[in-house]
Amino acid sequence: MFTGIVQTQATVVSKTQTDGVLRLVVSVSDEYVKHLDLGASIAINGCCLTVVQVELSNHDVLAQVHFDVIDETLKLTNLGLLELGSLVNYERSVTFGTELGGHIVSGHIHCTSQISQIVKLENNCKIQLSLPKEWQKYVLYKGFVSINGASLTVGEVDEQGFWLHLIPETLAITNIGAAQVGDKFNIEVDQQTYTIVNTVENYLRLQAG
Repeated sequence: MFTGIVQTQATVVSKTQTDGVLRLVVSVSDEYVKHLDLGASIAINGCCLTVVQVELSNHDVLAQVHFDVIDETLKLTNLGLLELGSLVNYERSVTFGTELGGHIVSGHIHCTSQISQIVKLENNCKIQLSLPKEWQKYVLYKGFVSINGASLTVGEVDEQGFWLHLIPETLAITNIGAAQVGDKFNIEVDQQTYTIVNTVENYLRLQAG
C-alpha cells in the first residue's frame, strides 16, 4: 500500500529483457534504500514492484535497486516505454506511523492515459489527459486519481478525459513536470470511487433484471 506522495525521482540505469521478464534497474540516493529488504514493495511510476536486489552506493555510483517486470505489467503500464536515463517516480510502501498525506494507493495500474495538451501559466500548469472510455466513469471532479504514482485532485472532467491543475512543488518533485504532449502516464483510479460506481451499477442491473 502507498500514499501517492512521491518521495523522490530515480533514474533508469539498466533494462534487460529475458524470457518474458524485464529486469529494470534504477539508481537512487542511499537514504531511499535504508533498511530496504529483498521482497519489499516500491511504487515505480505508481506501479507496485518487488525488490529483487539492492546495491548500496560505491564511490561515485548511486545505490541501485533491481526489479523484475513481467509482460502483463509492461502491457498495462508505461514501464516498457522507459529508456536509459528516464526519471521515474519512486515511493516506498507505507509503514506503521506513516503520514497519509495523499490517498490510499494500491500500486495496481488500471490503464495509461496520454497527454493531449499542456498549458503553462505563471505559477502553475494545466495538463489535459485523454482516458479510455471504460475508465472515465471512475474519474470525478475534485476526486482523487494516481498519476505515475502521485496522488492528485481532478481539476476538470471533459468528454475525452480530465484536466490536472498542478502547483510548482508537484512539478518539481515528480516526473510530471518534464512530460510532453503525447507522453503516457500510469493511471490508478481511486479505489473507493471504483467500488462505489461498480456496486451501484450492479445493483441497478439486478433491479432492472
